[in-house]
Amino acid sequence: MPDRRNWLQISGRAVAGLTDAFAIVFRHLFRRPVTEEYPEFKRVLPSRTRARIILTRDPDGEERCVACFLCAAACPVSCISMAGAERADGRRWASWFRINFARCIYCGLCEEACPTLAIQLTPEFEFCERDLLTMVAEKADLLVDHGGKDNEYNFYRLAGVDMVGEKGAHIGEAKPVNIKSNLP
Repeated sequence: MPDRRNWLQISGRAVAGLTDAFAIVFRHLFRRPVTEEYPEFKRVLPSRTRARIILTRDPDGEERCVACFLCAAACPVSCISMAGAERADGRRWASWFRINFARCIYCGLCEEACPTLAIQLTPEFEFCERDLLTMVAEKADLLVDHGGKDNEYNFYRLAGVDMVGEKGAHIGEAKPVNIKSNLP
């Protein structure tokens, strides 16, 4: 007898589940469809949405990119390429910078690898093209006139570059120690 009671409970739950599912289907069957027309109605994207890549500037107006090639090394699809150069004052910069958006998977690894916050991903996602060759962006296309998410960060001011000033003259940098003064 306990087997029969167990079987009745199981079949009762199955019938209740089926009737609930059919009730939901019939409730939605007679509703009008809700269609969001895309160009007229745009959803608000989360603040951490990763889409279009930009190159930012530091507070002094200089390019943040120091051509360290970490973004190109971190990119899983190898869509970033650049060439580095050095100015007379010792500051490095990217003489040319190129991203192939047709290959980019917008993973954000280039942004995470960048030590200077030069590469940042914005929520702008509307850049579709029919011709794949027009999806290759040069440095002039990517460079913006602001600092992006962190306007006050300046890599050269915080990292301390010997060629710009004396050792120990940068923010938070200790004066050099004379090793010979420690001899007995």
